[in-house]
Amino acid sequence: MNALAATSRNFRNAARILGLDAKIEKSLLIPFREIKVECTIPKDDGSLVSYVGFRVQHDNARGPMKGGIRYHPEVDPDEVNALAQLMTWKTAVADIPYGGAKGGIGCTPRDLSKSELERLTRVFTQKIHDLIGTHTDVPAPDMGTNAQTMAWILDEYSKFHGHSPAVVTGKPIDLGGSLGREAATGRGVVFGTEALLAEYGKSVKDLTFVIQGFGNVGSWAARLIHERGGKVIAVSDITGAIKNPNGIDITELIKHKESTGSLLNFGGGDNMDPNEVLAKFIVEAANHPTDPEADEILSKKGVIILPDIYANAGGVTVSYFEWVQNIQGFMWDEEKVNNELQRYMTRAFHNIKNMCKTHECNLRMGAFTLGVNRVARATVLRGWEA
Repeated sequence: MNALAATSRNFRNAARILGLDAKIEKSLLIPFREIKVECTIPKDDGSLVSYVGFRVQHDNARGPMKGGIRYHPEVDPDEVNALAQLMTWKTAVADIPYGGAKGGIGCTPRDLSKSELERLTRVFTQKIHDLIGTHTDVPAPDMGTNAQTMAWILDEYSKFHGHSPAVVTGKPIDLGGSLGREAATGRGVVFGTEALLAEYGKSVKDLTFVIQGFGNVGSWAARLIHERGGKVIAVSDITGAIKNPNGIDITELIKHKESTGSLLNFGGGDNMDPNEVLAKFIVEAANHPTDPEADEILSKKGVIILPDIYANAGGVTVSYFEWVQNIQGFMWDEEKVNNELQRYMTRAFHNIKNMCKTHECNLRMGAFTLGVNRVARATVLRGWEA
């Protein structure tokens, strides 16, 4: 099932549980605005090439729209739509004053030079600058983009609108980025995991972990679990998978991955089949990693799933902190960022649990009903029929 169908299905289930009026259900599902632009740039050899850029602004009932920009060959309207909708529910679950958006350019970043990427980013920004803004829509990095991409967007946007550091988050620290932002999604995953385990009288140091995906989020989550005394016994990503029943030295594994580009042939573990990586508790650090059909099968097996719209909300939460710091012109130290993130993640988990009790549902529907209910309330309070 593609991401849009799966997200819409989860939304409709939540709307049914909440007993939402059919008209408001429809209005919540339809995006506020969909943008499609052509981005033509000269390549380094002088030839011209065109790429298609997208921005879907899903909902702004609770505040400015918020969401990443990804550079990937498979970026298409359906995927961007689904991820924009997920951001609407995610920001509501985390209880931060944002709506949802998502964007991207259909390209293969590794095939472009740094100067070509910069030209592409600036042209994309020129095409959408009047539709994003500090109090309208605030982009962030995503797959295939990074702090440097955000710096180019900030600079290009500021040419039209004056110095506007809060127009993007995930920026370099030197341009107003927040301390703790790089680790935020992985750290939020660990805080969410701790809140979940506390419900079962367990803690990170009592358990073994397997981690699927070892990019920014997976490696930070692994590092923080390792620091807390948790035992990471298997790690997999697109390069392969390794295991060590006695626990993997995560610091050494990160060094190995950085030097070789692969998890395989790590001295502190054995290679394994990536398909063998599954566990009793599943924490969804990525967006839409579990199909609804798989969800049902895992639930029947007694597997507890901590859903993506909560589990990976650490990134957007610290993006919110960055935005707040930029607007105030007053930056926080890293300890404050991390303490606030823990507070937000723990509070959101307890709010989800309350919805689970109220509606007798699993954690995914607890999170969806929490998010959808908050957006529906804000929409009605604004006088949505006007």
